[in-house]
Amino acid sequence: MLLRVVVCAVSLAFAAGAAAQAYRWVDKDGKVRYGDTPPPGVAAKPLKVPQSGASSAAPAAGDAAAKGTKKGPLTPAEQEKEYRKRQAEAQKAAAKSEQEQRNAQARIDNCNRAQTALRTLESGQRVMITDKQGERYYLNDEEIAKQRAVAEQQVSESCK
Repeated sequence: MLLRVVVCAVSLAFAAGAAAQAYRWVDKDGKVRYGDTPPPGVAAKPLKVPQSGASSAAPAAGDAAAKGTKKGPLTPAEQEKEYRKRQAEAQKAAAKSEQEQRNAQARIDNCNRAQTALRTLESGQRVMITDKQGERYYLNDEEIAKQRAVAEQQVSESCK
């Protein structure tokens, strides 16, 4: 019994010391020092001591209630709802990623086709095309120049 009283008294003594004021100051060597009693003749700034655990837990609980989150474990229905929500988000992200990949591949294909057409027109060889009626004919120099301008524009737009 006496041992319990002594242990309790020592614990209270240490707890009172832990709540003491702390100070911050710069010593003569320019180093920042901290302590509970600053040396005389030094401009010491008092530091804020954190509050005890009970008073700091109360605002945290208030913040959780303000944000609309529940404290404690979720019910099975809530877990299922969260799971389905995560699954839907994952599917949307996967679909978006797949679409971006398809668009990127289409841009690469368009660029390659435009570059191939431009190389063909710049090769100096005779160029033959098929018209709407299905008949083939060769382009003259003026038509090749027009087609080259169109191909250069397509390359500049497709190969950015």
